[in-house]
Amino acid sequence: MKYYIIVLFLTFSLISFAQKVEKDGKTYQVKNEKIFLNGEDVTETLNAEKRTVLLKEAAMISEKMKVEEKAKNKKIKEAKKLEKDRKKAEKATKKAKKERKKAEKALKKEKKLKDNYKNAQAKLAKAQKKYKKLKKKGKLSPVAEENWLEKIEKLTDKVDKAKRKM
Repeated sequence: MKYYIIVLFLTFSLISFAQKVEKDGKTYQVKNEKIFLNGEDVTETLNAEKRTVLLKEAAMISEKMKVEEKAKNKKIKEAKKLEKDRKKAEKATKKAKKERKKAEKALKKEKKLKDNYKNAQAKLAKAQKKYKKLKKKGKLSPVAEENWLEKIEKLTDKVDKAKRKM
């Protein structure tokens, strides 16, 4: 931004000054249709032909400077546009990366929920199997049987909760 301001300032300062035209080994300055030689106004002392030649040359120099200025401005605009496009591309890349991470996180979470569900089912099945085995052998006291039923009920709740989360 700082460089753009400097370039614009220099350009306007160059345009506002008088145009220097060299003719016959002398350097004339043309400003607002007036011709100066060594700081003195010589517009009236020059013949009409020489005056028109000097004014035309000054106009050509001025036009050339305007064309150069337009070219510089165009380059500046192109540079700004390239910078804007680069930032836009970076932003899009960042957004895509964020979306990819979000998707990976969701997949990881889903996998974890499935694993929790499978583990809960396995624990419930194991507990039910052991309970049936102990009951069949008659090794359960009424208190132990109540504890086993509570344990199976808690495991069933865990399975239901895991299923709901999925």
